[in-house]
Amino acid sequence: MAQSAELLRKLEGIARLRRGGNRAQLVTTALARGEGRLTSAGALAVTTGSYTGRSPKDKFIVRDALTRDNVWWSNSAALTPAQFDLLIADALRYCEGRDLFLEELSAGADPAFRMSVNVVTETAWHALFIRNLLIRETSPDASMAATILHIPGFVADPERHGTRSGTVIALDMSRNIVLIGGTAYAGEVKKSVFSLLNFHAPLNGIFPMHCSANVGAAGGDTALFFGLSGTGKTTLSSDPARPLIGDDEHLWSDNGVANIEGGCYAKTAKLSAAAEPEIHKATHSFATVLENVIIHEVTGHADFDDLQLTENTRAAYPLDTLASIVPEGRGGEPRTVVFLTADAFGVLPPIARLTSEQAVQHFLSGYTAKVAGTERGITEPVATFSACFGAPFMSHHPQVYGDLFAQRLAESGATVWLINTGWIGGAYGVGKRIDIAATRRLVTAALSGELADAEMRTDPVFGFAVPLAVTGLPKRLLDPRANWADADAYDAAALSLARMFEENLRRLERAPAAMAAE
Repeated sequence: MAQSAELLRKLEGIARLRRGGNRAQLVTTALARGEGRLTSAGALAVTTGSYTGRSPKDKFIVRDALTRDNVWWSNSAALTPAQFDLLIADALRYCEGRDLFLEELSAGADPAFRMSVNVVTETAWHALFIRNLLIRETSPDASMAATILHIPGFVADPERHGTRSGTVIALDMSRNIVLIGGTAYAGEVKKSVFSLLNFHAPLNGIFPMHCSANVGAAGGDTALFFGLSGTGKTTLSSDPARPLIGDDEHLWSDNGVANIEGGCYAKTAKLSAAAEPEIHKATHSFATVLENVIIHEVTGHADFDDLQLTENTRAAYPLDTLASIVPEGRGGEPRTVVFLTADAFGVLPPIARLTSEQAVQHFLSGYTAKVAGTERGITEPVATFSACFGAPFMSHHPQVYGDLFAQRLAESGATVWLINTGWIGGAYGVGKRIDIAATRRLVTAALSGELADAEMRTDPVFGFAVPLAVTGLPKRLLDPRANWADADAYDAAALSLARMFEENLRRLERAPAAMAAE
């Protein structure tokens, strides 16, 4: 904690730090400085320049005695302590005499494992962003403290600092110091907090998760939702009938589930009030930050269909903007775990129950599929595997998180379901996207326990247990093979995806610590 606090003291001595303030003051300051514009609903609309998403190839972890044998170096680039020290020294010189903003916040709703987080940034809107997203209180009794220095105007020198480019996201896990430079994309700040806890939590026997979580109205049945971008994680966990614990990052300990954050960072591309009423309403709240959303020049209305800047448009708002939440940000032992995947190959069933072994394997795989048009050069579905549904933020080898997941499953007895929010009747371009209303019905069936004694069939390719019927839905929907015009083509596509799963799991086999540290 001392070294993190020392960096803050140095900044206080060389820069003009504006400490705290409320959200209204930050909005006023951002507008006065020309950092954004106010929408007709009172949200603050900003743009992030050339960086409209994260830069995972520019992320580094300091390699020292603590991290050498703990970090998954195949997934993380390394800096030496000397290189990091030089970066910090040069960043401090950049900060001399500047106006900076300090937000003193916390991460982790469970008092037994909480991190105090001081964020120093160049702009009022970034200060508002992180104030919206983290827990808006200090924690003098926190387990650890971190300082994040976010200075988009600082450009790293690859030859001098050992970086890949002028953009850098550098984390020192021993001192809990993060430096972010060369990018104004605010998600880097949010995910740096998660990356710190992803490293420290497993060392304390706590399972960090990139997932959303909610509870039943009676508060006794916590559910977790894992899924990569575009699978419906935020949408399906935002249910007025089930208060939301959090939409993105959680810790699972002996005390149950605790939200890491105090806000939501929702995607807004093609957002509609009909399909996602809670999120849509939040984007029309005062002091919500809208990233790269086009605002009509005359009316001031947000146009969520205009994606000329990026498809990764976002809204950052406090959790209490939503009507149905768990204010304390905590829930009991999960009773249900849901894996969401948008299978663009059209072969996975819309719902399946997994054994504990299958659940751990699917967790390690972190599967979804990109579709044509989402990235340049993609003309047909492409399998995407992100270990533990969040590989860019995982410091340890995936098996570390897999072992923690297996342990928590065994202790809780939670039931695990796979929900396919992707295509049926054929791959993308031939089949059709599974209707969101049908998916919501399947999620409700999984969470309510109504499928506990349902008659099941075993999928011959993947081995999943698939319900033969769900009340209110056609039986045919539950059998993807029956929806293909060519059953042989389905069989070939399903076997091809099964082989992709097997090949990916082989790549994730744990290497000895000595080899991993080389």
